[in-house]
Amino acid sequence: MVKAVETLEILPDIVLIDAVKLDLSVESKSIIHGDALSYAIGCASILAKVSRDRYMARCDEQYPEYGFKKNKGYGTKEHIEAIIKYGVTPLHRAQFVQSAVEHYEQKGGRQ
Repeated sequence: MVKAVETLEILPDIVLIDAVKLDLSVESKSIIHGDALSYAIGCASILAKVSRDRYMARCDEQYPEYGFKKNKGYGTKEHIEAIIKYGVTPLHRAQFVQSAVEHYEQKGGRQ
């Protein structure tokens, strides 16, 4: 998000952020449960989710064995089993893989 803000041609007067605090060169306000309290944050959240879902559907074409079209990259049982079977892709975040697989194994293969 920092990179997105800092590379804008026209910098905003203020950036509203859902929960996290970021070090930005412009004024920012971190709002806990911002997606529920701010229309701007809520709308941005929806746009981000729809964009990510569409992106993951396109990624499914390149990596069909992971089921991205269905799981959207979330840590479903089928997705974690695919990671264990096929390994990680450049799309996978190391922290996600580690925690998802550990959780899966602790639960004995159950979600």
